[in-house]
Amino acid sequence: MSENDPSTKLRVTGLLERYGLQPKRTLGQNFLADRGLCEKIARTVSPSGGGSVLEIGAGTGALTAPLLELGCRVTAVETDRALCQLLRETFAGPIEAGQLSLLEADARELDLSAVLGALPPPRTLAGNLPYHLSGLLLRRTVELAPAPERSVFLLQLEVVERMCAAPGTDAYGALSVFVQAVTSPARAFIVKRGAFYPQPNVDSAVVVLTRLAAPYSVDEVFSSLVRAAFEKRRKTLRNAWRHVFGLALPTLEALATEAGIDLERRGEVLSVADFDRMASAVRRQRGEG
Repeated sequence: MSENDPSTKLRVTGLLERYGLQPKRTLGQNFLADRGLCEKIARTVSPSGGGSVLEIGAGTGALTAPLLELGCRVTAVETDRALCQLLRETFAGPIEAGQLSLLEADARELDLSAVLGALPPPRTLAGNLPYHLSGLLLRRTVELAPAPERSVFLLQLEVVERMCAAPGTDAYGALSVFVQAVTSPARAFIVKRGAFYPQPNVDSAVVVLTRLAAPYSVDEVFSSLVRAAFEKRRKTLRNAWRHVFGLALPTLEALATEAGIDLERRGEVLSVADFDRMASAVRRQRGEG
């Protein structure tokens, strides 16, 4: 079935109309409206079927349904009270059977680590993330403990390209470093804008984040170095870092030499490992490691 098939849109609009609902721009609601595509995403979330899935933003249940059909145990988070009522009625059977748990909550405020930790492994974090929340929720994903073995998100294509970008490319930035410090990101496939209701102005993509066996330490030192390096991309690292920790210039130069970093370069060319070495040098200088 084509993601531009109007019959799929009619089913979504009919469902919303039945409950007297309209998509809310304030919540960034663009609902998945293609059954075949939802099944494809679900198989990406759970390639072998089964497992625990924490779904962020269940919406109308378009992804929830195929995940349940694959035998997944789903904990679905939805902040819209009216949509929660729709989900409770639509999925009354799986809820009663204990296969689906519905949390009426704002994912920005929910203790995702606690919810995730209560689920039996293997655990996957998944969701169709609205653009205005994607940055925050991706940062939360990086910080999760226990961490999910995999995360599968539907995001704007531009965001996915930034997450997967290599050093030295235009798309490479702070988001690239933070995501790649703890996961191996891979774009699974592109989702055209016609797959949503209402239709957004940009295309999206599904990205798979596989947790690294040995993730880097994304602490305050690492984060400060990364943010300063990309705050003004044209600055050399010498100028970007010289005031970050109140270090005298000779001390900064010594630390950079220890880490094998050329301060005349710019942040956009540094790899995650480069940032990690510099962070380690700063920690030692501050007596933190």
